[in-house]
Amino acid sequence: MKRAITVLLIMAAIGAGAGAYYIRRGGPDVQVNTAPITRGDIIDSVGATGTLQAVTTVQVGSQVSGNIEWLGADFNSIVRKGQQIARLDPSLFQTQVEQARANLARAKADVEHDRVAVDDAQTKFTRAQELAARQLLPQSDLDAAKTALEAAKAQVQSAQAMVVQAQASLSMSEVNLEHTVITAPIDGIVTSRSVDVGQTVAASLQSPTLFIIAADLTKMQVNANIDEADVGRIRPGQHVTFHVDAYPTEEFTGTVAQIRLQPVVVQNVTTYGTVIDVPNPELKLKPGMTANVKVEIARRTDVLRIPNATLRFRPTAEVFAALNQPVPSEVQSAGGRGRGPRGGQSTPGSPPASGGSGGAQPTPSGAGAAAGNSGASAQTPSSAPPIQFRGGESSNRGTDQGEGSNAEEGGGRQGAGGGRGFDPARMMERFKTLSPDDQKQFIARMKGRGLDVSAFEKQMKPSPPSTAALKFKYGGPQSAQTIDALFAPLPSVESRGRAWLFMDRQLKPVNVRLGISDGTNTELLSTELQPNMEVVTGVTGLASTRTLPGAATGNPLMPGGGRGPGRGR
Repeated sequence: MKRAITVLLIMAAIGAGAGAYYIRRGGPDVQVNTAPITRGDIIDSVGATGTLQAVTTVQVGSQVSGNIEWLGADFNSIVRKGQQIARLDPSLFQTQVEQARANLARAKADVEHDRVAVDDAQTKFTRAQELAARQLLPQSDLDAAKTALEAAKAQVQSAQAMVVQAQASLSMSEVNLEHTVITAPIDGIVTSRSVDVGQTVAASLQSPTLFIIAADLTKMQVNANIDEADVGRIRPGQHVTFHVDAYPTEEFTGTVAQIRLQPVVVQNVTTYGTVIDVPNPELKLKPGMTANVKVEIARRTDVLRIPNATLRFRPTAEVFAALNQPVPSEVQSAGGRGRGPRGGQSTPGSPPASGGSGGAQPTPSGAGAAAGNSGASAQTPSSAPPIQFRGGESSNRGTDQGEGSNAEEGGGRQGAGGGRGFDPARMMERFKTLSPDDQKQFIARMKGRGLDVSAFEKQMKPSPPSTAALKFKYGGPQSAQTIDALFAPLPSVESRGRAWLFMDRQLKPVNVRLGISDGTNTELLSTELQPNMEVVTGVTGLASTRTLPGAATGNPLMPGGGRGPGRGR
């Protein structure tokens, strides 16, 4: 038994020693992971959550107080405009109507009584005038008769005013009696009922809500909250897809109708309400459902796609050493800013750094730091550089800084740093994608170099319509009814990236132009890579070539300079 235990201990010690030697000596070979270039659709979208609501919702209340005597509608009832849906107890209001009618009759009787008094005062005044003319009546009696006549006429006017007041009181009582009958203000479906028969409704302070009626549930809307980081890319008319938990396998569609400018701040998170029109012909969607929304910013159909993992891959010197490959010049010249050899500036023909500050350039949404980390913003020999401007001026610095080598730099400065000539057709294609202001700046720079720009002037875009009318003060004229009509169109997305090919057991860089991204793949605009070509996404097996910490001491938890267990001081 002791001999068997001894043999097992010896075998374990041999295995441990062999394992340590295996780790220190390098382990398995380095493995290069690749993925193919594919062709398909890419959708750049913005995700959000929202709530389904009816387009028009009306709260039906009561203007008078009383007990509910009758209900003519319930939940999900289809009602028509003018249809009776509830009735309050009218007995109290009928009594008020009868009382108001009695007051009106009394006021009319008072008017007749006062008119008789006027006739009597008129007769007495006429008689007094005749007697006073014969010197048979003192002047004081004549004045008294005249005063009595005027007072009687004023009393008639007061009585007539009381008739008008009584008539108004009767009308108000009759209106209150009519309000005991609740009717539907629109055609729709009752989505909420808040009262029952016998319940008392108090409308002294505010109108209580009895029913909520939704108009035409075949047309609904989603009120989505778009984050402030994404709201700049939302425009009216964009296509929207969403899912609801009730139908997890079914996709619904809609259209952005409005981006509301009222911010909603919850725990320092600012969102903007976006209204999305949604057709609901089958009435599957119900008010209040939570919708997981994707607003389609851009769509590309049947285009070349490159995996984002490829754009994020940045080989290090350790990778090239493991592959027995010298470090390419693109990686060796990668300073902090990826600049070329001439005074810290890269010429149009020089590639940028694979690392550095490439992330400063604009990258497609969803790709994250894919294009930036690769730093592959420089052109390749087979593609002309894009015409780009930044801050109103052109730059000939490396495109990994987000400014790009201008197309005219390639033609006007061929002698500076070995630049290559430019393709006029490709240059014109880039020129057409610029904004009107950038086109003017480009033409001005070309004219300053004495080049012919007549072809570019013919292709200039017309300036966008001025919105100066909006600068008037309140009450002034405006050129649009809503601000949504003045949103500028989204600019086209184009950036630079770098991919790596694994050919003849060596990594070879390829600089590419990129378009939109869906977070997994990015649109490939350039033609350097073709479908089914394998591009590198990562390298595995490098960790085993490193000496593990604590290997010299036998304790992996202690640094190499530490003292292992059992060693003296």
